[in-house]
Amino acid sequence: MTMRDRPPYRADHVGSLLRPQSLLTLRDKFKAGQASAEELRATEDECIRDAVQMQESLGLQSITDGEFRRESFHGDFIGKLEGVEFKQIFTPGGDGSEQHEAPFVAVISQKMGLPSGGIEVENFRYLNSVTTRTAKQTIPSPTMTHFRGGRDAIDKTAYPDLDDFFTDLARVYREEIAGLAQAGCRYLQIDDTNLAYLCDAQMRADAEARGEDLTQLLHDYATLINESIRERPDDMAVCIHICRGNARSRWFAEGSYDLVAEVIFNEMNVDGFFLEYDDDRSGDFAPLRFVPKDKTIALGLVTTKSGQLEDTDAIKRRIDEASQHIDLDQLCLAPQCGFASVSEGNVLSETEEKAKIAMIVKIAEEVWG
Repeated sequence: MTMRDRPPYRADHVGSLLRPQSLLTLRDKFKAGQASAEELRATEDECIRDAVQMQESLGLQSITDGEFRRESFHGDFIGKLEGVEFKQIFTPGGDGSEQHEAPFVAVISQKMGLPSGGIEVENFRYLNSVTTRTAKQTIPSPTMTHFRGGRDAIDKTAYPDLDDFFTDLARVYREEIAGLAQAGCRYLQIDDTNLAYLCDAQMRADAEARGEDLTQLLHDYATLINESIRERPDDMAVCIHICRGNARSRWFAEGSYDLVAEVIFNEMNVDGFFLEYDDDRSGDFAPLRFVPKDKTIALGLVTTKSGQLEDTDAIKRRIDEASQHIDLDQLCLAPQCGFASVSEGNVLSETEEKAKIAMIVKIAEEVWG
């Protein structure tokens, strides 16, 4: 058994990192009109350089910018797509007067397009310039523009036929990925909560109430992702991270991968999957029996939701349990999610974050050599 020379790596991570307080403070000033865009960008650059040095020093081979230029893993990207507004829908509270916040929904008001120069291309170019290791780019899944709002959130004049919407969405993603590839990106991670939401009984019921055929929707999402990445270079590794919710250490969905495993593992033309397995909400490892031999699974056995360090022997036992359903050589180790899906970050310290990453690297070396 050897360490891997192609992503995902034996010791890998999902991407987002706790933001330094200096960056959070300056972004607040920027939003209040008390700091310039140039000042914010310079501070982001400096913080990203420090984050890169931290990741390299801990032994990671895949290096991200920590998503330091974003306030959320998905909103900053989806909200920049032309024709798409990413907004929070407010609904009446229980007494009929107050309102409570519902999740953000992508509302498509006109034909979609990619802004000139792309969305993350310049950000990736900077990251790639400050590391000698594999720079990894994370982007939200194209499914994030559809699942929560469905047909009702897509303007029927712009897209009278939903197939045209999916075709256009895949085209926009291909354009962004082409820009990233040209900038040197060879490791792309697509962050998808909806594939996990389709494992959750309540969320499935809600989607069916909106009129979704969930069996067909899963195949449609596989096709959407395949169409989005079909022009990537042969040497670009693409992985999907499946998330059940992580903002500020909270979660939103639960349920075994059984309901989606056979379709996503076999129909999605990606190199691997990052799967949450840090608690009982994700079910057991049995769905891994559907993973074909040419795909890799990064087991998210280390939680980012708290700073408490896992027992290394317990993690190794769980890797061994997983290997009863899939070849050990097809497995890697990772946290279940990022450390800061939103800029406020999860409930742990930077010291605890580093300890978690260091432990992942150490266990991977001990398990795979």
